Amino acid sequence: MIIAIDFDGTIVDHQYPDIGQPVPGALEAIREIQQRGHRVMLWTMRSGESLRQAFDYCKNHGVNFTSEWTNQNPEQHSWTNSNKQYANFYIDDAAIGCPLREHPSALSKRECVDWAKVMEILRAKPGF
Repeated sequence: MIIAIDFDGTIVDHQYPDIGQPVPGALEAIREIQQRGHRVMLWTMRSGESLRQAFDYCKNHGVNFTSEWTNQNPEQHSWTNSNKQYANFYIDDAAIGCPLREHPSALSKRECVDWAKVMEILRAKPGF
């Protein structure tokens, strides 16, 4: 599977352009997804230096994305010219239906992704 994952509010608390506190369970869940053999790509509005900081943050925490292209799946260019990133699942705090929770140490006081519930959903999917 290919899973596209947002950064702010999903992997870390909303502190853009800075890097917020980690969302509870995010890094562990993403590492599990990767250990199961699934490809993970970054799905974010960040660009330039703030995008590089997001990649570096994840890499320093044991998460290596399938591609350093954000919002694009480099493999899809063999079958489409679309700018929309192809993935089987999109995990994003702004997505309707994505389970959210309060972040216990968040400065922004915005809800973030509830990774325990996301992983329950993924583990129930055939092929996961």
